[in-house]
Amino acid sequence: MPITLLWAVDVYGRVYSLSTAGQRWERADDMLLELKRVSAGKGRCWGVGCDNHIYLNMMPSETPIRYREETYENQRWNPVDGFTDTLLPTDRWPWSDVTGMNPQPLHSFQLPCHSWEWEGDWYVDQSCGGEPSQTGGWEYAVDFPANFSPDKKWNSCVRRRRWIRYRRYTAQGTWAKIPLDNPRKPPLPLSDISCGGWEMSDQSGRYPYLWGVSQQGQVWFREGIHPRVPEGSGWEEVDVPKEVAQLSAGPGDLLWAVLWDGNLLVRTGLTLDSPTGTSWVEVESPGKEVEALLVAVGVSVVWVVTKDFKVWFRRGVNSHNPCGSGWISIGGEMMMVDVGLNDQVWAVGEDRGLYFRIGVTPSEPSGNGWIPVSAQWGHNEKVIRPRGGGEFSGHLTEASQASVLSCTDSDSDLGPADPRNTTTTNTPVVEAAAPSVVPLGGTDSPPTSQEAEDAPSAPQQEAPKPFIPASDSFINSLVSDRGKTSTPQESIMEITQEELEEKPEVPILPSPEALGRDVPWMNVDLEGAEAARSAQASGPSVADSGAAATYALGSLDNSQGVGEEDWPVWSWISGGGCDVDAGSQISWLSPTGPLTSSLSLTPVQSAAWSEQPPQQEHREEISKKPLERSNSVWVRKGALRWWRDWKPQRWVDAGVALEQSTKSDGRKDSIFFVYYTQYDEKKYLHVFISEVTALVPVTMDCHYAFAVYTAERTKQRWPLVLAAQTEKDMNDWLCLLSDCCCECRGITGPPSRQALWSATSKGDVMVHEPSFSLEAPAHAMACDLMFWRQIPGHLRCVESNSLGLVWGIGWDGTAWVYTRPQSDQAGNGAPMQQQTDVRSVHVYENQRWNPMTGYTDKGLPTDRPMWSDESGLKECTKGTTHPPSPQWSWVSEWAVDCNVPGGTDKEGWQYAADFPMTFHGHKTMKDFVRRRRWTRKCKITVRGPWKQVPPICLSDISLMPCLAQSQMEQVPVWAISDKGDVLCRLGVSSQSPAGSSWLHVGTDQPFKSISIGGANQVWAIARDGAVFYRGSVSPQNPAGECWYHIPSPVRQTLRQLSVGRTSVFAVDENSNLWYRQGLTPSYPQGSAWELISNNATKVSVGPLDQVWIIADGVPGFPTETPGAVCHRLGVGPMQPKGQSWDYGIGGGWEHISVRGNSAEAPRVPTPAAATAAAPSRSPGPPARPPTQVNGNATGV
Repeated sequence: MPITLLWAVDVYGRVYSLSTAGQRWERADDMLLELKRVSAGKGRCWGVGCDNHIYLNMMPSETPIRYREETYENQRWNPVDGFTDTLLPTDRWPWSDVTGMNPQPLHSFQLPCHSWEWEGDWYVDQSCGGEPSQTGGWEYAVDFPANFSPDKKWNSCVRRRRWIRYRRYTAQGTWAKIPLDNPRKPPLPLSDISCGGWEMSDQSGRYPYLWGVSQQGQVWFREGIHPRVPEGSGWEEVDVPKEVAQLSAGPGDLLWAVLWDGNLLVRTGLTLDSPTGTSWVEVESPGKEVEALLVAVGVSVVWVVTKDFKVWFRRGVNSHNPCGSGWISIGGEMMMVDVGLNDQVWAVGEDRGLYFRIGVTPSEPSGNGWIPVSAQWGHNEKVIRPRGGGEFSGHLTEASQASVLSCTDSDSDLGPADPRNTTTTNTPVVEAAAPSVVPLGGTDSPPTSQEAEDAPSAPQQEAPKPFIPASDSFINSLVSDRGKTSTPQESIMEITQEELEEKPEVPILPSPEALGRDVPWMNVDLEGAEAARSAQASGPSVADSGAAATYALGSLDNSQGVGEEDWPVWSWISGGGCDVDAGSQISWLSPTGPLTSSLSLTPVQSAAWSEQPPQQEHREEISKKPLERSNSVWVRKGALRWWRDWKPQRWVDAGVALEQSTKSDGRKDSIFFVYYTQYDEKKYLHVFISEVTALVPVTMDCHYAFAVYTAERTKQRWPLVLAAQTEKDMNDWLCLLSDCCCECRGITGPPSRQALWSATSKGDVMVHEPSFSLEAPAHAMACDLMFWRQIPGHLRCVESNSLGLVWGIGWDGTAWVYTRPQSDQAGNGAPMQQQTDVRSVHVYENQRWNPMTGYTDKGLPTDRPMWSDESGLKECTKGTTHPPSPQWSWVSEWAVDCNVPGGTDKEGWQYAADFPMTFHGHKTMKDFVRRRRWTRKCKITVRGPWKQVPPICLSDISLMPCLAQSQMEQVPVWAISDKGDVLCRLGVSSQSPAGSSWLHVGTDQPFKSISIGGANQVWAIARDGAVFYRGSVSPQNPAGECWYHIPSPVRQTLRQLSVGRTSVFAVDENSNLWYRQGLTPSYPQGSAWELISNNATKVSVGPLDQVWIIADGVPGFPTETPGAVCHRLGVGPMQPKGQSWDYGIGGGWEHISVRGNSAEAPRVPTPAAATAAAPSRSPGPPARPPTQVNGNATGV
């Protein structure tokens, strides 16, 4: 790692540097140099002097800084004198630049400042175009301007040659003054500067930018900074809407400023082509009543210190979103902070000590604790640490407490005031501060009652404020709060001289009168001084314990004034040139004990901590420990592809970031950002994790894609679709986002027994944890607010009940049962097993007949593609058809499928009169088109909490719904095999969810759908659409006695039904939803079918007779992918059919089961009023046709 420097300034303007390879602070060689503040960058450090000049310190390097000055000598030929410098009036200057527009005689070149020197005299460049020339450096041309060449021709009337002179920068390693009056009018005196922007160029670190703030609040930009011109060339004023007090520029394209009114400004539009940006955006201060004092900017972080010295971190800051999204309070009380390389944070504490934020990484930009910068000072082995308190004795006065920022005037009251003894002129005063290390999570605690009794207080009196030399007192006196008064501090009784002599000699400082100058005071808790001294005398020493540290200040006899040999009282720090990170091994950044989030701590707390037992020797790495109980920010970044779903629709490369903030009480708040570029403009999208309702894998162009839904995006049918490069990346992001969503909602462990289960057309299993408001008669929970989470596995349909039993069927007909862990509170208790699924992919070959060649693949222009999907709307060939998603893999070759509804001939063809018509399996004289289906199998292998139930393949399954408090020894489970047989599963219970064996129930034809409801009501649909009711089903006779035929709706063929507690709903082949009327205990077959609605593909009726469907589409969104979750509102005992539909998440949903949700909401007094209050979120149902009266039931 290269050796870099950390820069700091004390309150007297002295500049110091600390090398990453050294252990000692080094003061600048120029003893007369006094700077207000510094701003470091890569290889350089800028400073604002007390004389309002700008200073620059370039780091020494092996490569010298040289600049080439050049000018051109121009001549014209005439018949008398030949080539001469006598030119025509329209010609260029005799000595000019390369363009000829600007005169540049040799004597006009001057050194920019005293930091440069000439290397030699002017000489002629003997090369022409980079090649040696024998013409003395002359280039010839016909006229000005034209193309010059070294060859002289008969028509060469003009010539030129280049003169060169080099100058060298000689001020490397020293502070050089930059002249303000060269070459333009200088800006007003500057009060603040900031160096940044070096990462915006292709050559990182070589082209930094410098920003400045004048004392009148103007913003200036330094132009012309170049590797060969390190000091720049001039100043450019940047317009600002309000007066600026301080600013900070990051290494990239971030620039923030603090206004005089305490708010903040953000500069937008900073690019390499526009280094000064385009506009300002105002951001409010973190505190509503406390104004911002200072801002520090990094690559993608922003830190702010407010006037109460609290530290704040800005969330969501990025080059695409320079304003960020919110403030997070960080532990610690600091005078100022600075963000250096790698977004590392340095600070000057309220005790005037220097601190470093540990644990700052790209994934945790806020870090997790403060440690002191513990470097040696002067020519001795003393280590500079925060001016902490240890033992206290001597003649004590009132408790002093003060914090003075480097930019605070003597009459400013930004910090607490320092009381000073005004009654006695020769009373020595202790200088001490809060210790730098305290126990984890330590907080200020009041003294015990016994301590309070032992420490009577003296009358309080207002203390005058000390004067500390300020670095830029003028500007800060304008922005400081002058209307506030200092808070009176508690005083203590004086200690007699006899008591003083009895105590061991401890360090004290002489009074300000003895010093002849003002002393910077620190935080002192004199009330706990004696307790701290007693604890140190009786307990183990701090050095031995290793748990806390106190620092001696020297004896009274050896005490000195605040001068050259005293420890610095820091006012400013800059780490922009210090290359460290969380893993750097720096000797002066080694923490000696546990840290704290608060630096204003009393010696009583330090002494109390020193009495604790020492820590274990083998501790974890400091970057992995939770070092403080304060707010923190964690970030996970990555690169995905984003589907831009407006024209032109295409995949766009995007950067993503998941940012999670943790409050001090453990609450977490997360935001998901998507950064993209459109037309060279940086933009971003953001989604609050608390608003995410579903994370669903989707199939799009063979990408590993997933969709992010929120309530608003669900309403608009506009999910955020992202794709990863690999399956692992997609699963990692899905798992991370899902965990954050569940953590935000307090969802842990496996699904509850009341959960709603669903399956997408892709085969993913989704679960929703219901609340009482989901089925409330009035003000029911909206469907678009439901949160769905994914459960590992792959199924085509899934059914459940409220006893926790869950069965599923794969695409290949394999039956699976959910293996619930023994304890529902176990997060990962469900055993994961390998689960496979096989499905078939189909394409259709289409042909048309013509009289010359018979059936051929040459169709009419209006025909469907000759290779298409089943609908004929999309072209699909065997070569371009892929598995449903990249997770699938082919396990067979393409083959003709003869098992097609409607039948085929021996070659697999189906015939029809035209496209599209009903196809049949035999050719007639009127059949002019034909098609056949090709199939190919693919396989997927996943792991999930599912156990296979062999050996029969199933096509449909149903579990008996019941209330949560029900007690059932065996749960009835009915199923349909893939061959159409009706089966009843025996031995199913909560302890044995898979059951023991299948019981075959006789039928005279194959069935396709079955459902069992309350009171053992079993309904089924045959493959020809006939409806049957199974009679005499009971726990004693689980298979029942006989089938009763129920007439179907007129001219309609039912395909699926669901039975609840007292109601039966069915869906026909035309996606119409039907309700069975007249169901009573004495006549369970009902009396007639009533049409409820259309647009339904699947229906599920729960134990509370709640009705949910999978809608074929969403009204108003014709391009929406079929399959949306839909809830029937207004369902109740007096209104079993409901009133309206509430559309929820959609686009690719295949199946839903609400048969486990028996969480019944409290009933309202008037059901009629409750149903009237139910909101309608979609167009009402169509007009009901006349009911169809049922005939007599007949046994089958």
